[in-house]
Amino acid sequence: MMRCVRWCVVALAVCAAASAQAADFFFKDGDVVVMIGDSITEQHLYSNYVEMWTVTRFPGWKLTFRNVGIGGDRSPGGNSRFARDVLSWKPTAMTADFGMNDGSYRAFGDDTFKPYMNGLQGMANQAKAANIRVAWVTPQPLDTGDQGPTALTGYNQTLEKFSEGVKTIADKNGGLFVDQFHPYLAVLDKARAKGPKYDRITAGDAVHPGPPGQALMAASILQGLSFTKQVSAAEIDAAAGKVVSASNCKIEAVSKTDGGIKFSRLDNALPFFPPEAASILTSTPILEDLNDYNLKVTGLAAGKYEVSIGDAKVAELTAEQLAAGTNLAAAALASGPIATQVKAVKAAVEAKNRFHHDMIFRGLVLAGGVPEWVYTVVPREELEAKKKALHEERLAKLPALDAEVAKTLVMKANTFQIVPVK
Repeated sequence: MMRCVRWCVVALAVCAAASAQAADFFFKDGDVVVMIGDSITEQHLYSNYVEMWTVTRFPGWKLTFRNVGIGGDRSPGGNSRFARDVLSWKPTAMTADFGMNDGSYRAFGDDTFKPYMNGLQGMANQAKAANIRVAWVTPQPLDTGDQGPTALTGYNQTLEKFSEGVKTIADKNGGLFVDQFHPYLAVLDKARAKGPKYDRITAGDAVHPGPPGQALMAASILQGLSFTKQVSAAEIDAAAGKVVSASNCKIEAVSKTDGGIKFSRLDNALPFFPPEAASILTSTPILEDLNDYNLKVTGLAAGKYEVSIGDAKVAELTAEQLAAGTNLAAAALASGPIATQVKAVKAAVEAKNRFHHDMIFRGLVLAGGVPEWVYTVVPREELEAKKKALHEERLAKLPALDAEVAKTLVMKANTFQIVPVK
């Protein structure tokens, strides 16, 4: 009876922890999320990373993400195509990230700022009418590679003023203001302070960052959305062979081994970081900042211990480090069953979004007009009907791709072993 009560208390604590994690986060269970913007959004890097971090942190949620970024677009363009590209999905939440093109890559002026603000307000009006929660995201600064102590020069000064405009729109319309400009700028300036010569850290080009810069974008955006850093946490008393505490996970089958401990851990979330963005970690600890996958083991004899998840050795730690508690996120993402599952999630998200972009959004919705001579061979009505049928046929395939993502998010228990290093 007492054992049942104890496990009920643990289960309630886990549920309470999960609820607390979700309470402040901008996205909610059941959301249909549309991410609108320009070419930086259409790259499907930061948007994919935001999606991957979200679904791995809340694998039990039902979430749908759609990216409708268009290269070269500005906020008036987003406003004019809002019904076609946003409202058609019946979203409950959205992110809007415009500004990079809106300033025309020159000094700040009302001739560019006023249309920018009008475009944002037009989207705000349409979003409010459709009861869509909006996260208004600032543009990120350019990483030009110019030398000097700060990146806040030239066009970045214009983008900072445009970012102030984003806050005005968010405050005026009851939306969420997400400042990625200043967190991103702080990382650039910190990198500049390391030595006499600055080498760009974000890859890609100054306007369109590669994976390192877009992971930094995603991290800045997620923190602005009040994303929870905790994956899960567990504390084991190895001397007593019992669970001390568990947060967002369930620990079972604890048994002492020869000088170590073994147990089963069923997590309610996964850590995530895109491996292609690893170079940014020399400039900012965003892997740890967004992933706290904690393990604390007390009662071990002094010495070094191997930590294994499944059949994979993921870390070597001292008894002192284990007793203090350690973040295993980087280690778990490097090898073993957690790394394998996260790779499967990433592949499924990328496949789904690639299909939507290539076969539907860019492939049909944004496809160029048909030359007039074609209508002399195929009647206009017949051709438009075929295009509509093809559009509906491809849209019908998206739920199956969403389901493939969900399949990769089914959580399974993993066996942890902590044994002395021979």
